[in-house]
Amino acid sequence: MKITGLEPASSKRFRVYIDGEHRLVLYQGELSRHHLEAGSEVPEELWKRLREENIKKAKLRAMHLLNDMDRTESQLLKKLTDGGYPEDIAQEALSYVKSFGYVNDRAYIRRFAEGRMHSKSRKEIQSLLSQKGLDSAEVREVLAEVYEEEEAEPEQEAIRALLRKKRWKPEEMDEKEYRRMLAFFARKGFRYEDIRQVIQLPPGNA
Repeated sequence: MKITGLEPASSKRFRVYIDGEHRLVLYQGELSRHHLEAGSEVPEELWKRLREENIKKAKLRAMHLLNDMDRTESQLLKKLTDGGYPEDIAQEALSYVKSFGYVNDRAYIRRFAEGRMHSKSRKEIQSLLSQKGLDSAEVREVLAEVYEEEEAEPEQEAIRALLRKKRWKPEEMDEKEYRRMLAFFARKGFRYEDIRQVIQLPPGNA
């Protein structure tokens, strides 16, 4: 096994390529301690030890990242690989935290939706979740469950919340302001029927 390349991952860490493949991420001190550089042969025993150490570090990093904030599987994996860990080691770290339930996409979707369903439209929430690398079918499935469990109409509650937040009083608006307000809710992804249920539409628009 030969080191065929070293690429900076940060100011002190390097992506290590062995036989042309990205296999490890090591600190400058680790490279120096083991006398490793481009062109160096890596003994099998040393390779196994370094890989195990990388996996342990990746697991600790994953735990730290989840402690910092809630993340999806895709976000966590990207954060680990952006940090220099090879894909296979990042996947092992992901599997480790998943085994303890520390990262769960379905639970993430549910928490995200429940925290925003009374201030954003379902369409907007779905769009935001799709930007996080989540499976679109799973997003639709979980959102259907969440909205079905709600006794009240969450989208109508979200419209009322936005009206209060913006201090809008439709009954006091002229036609131009009124139409601007309706366009705002439409852009937010609210359904016409929900808008109509909350806001009394003027004659000719019902």
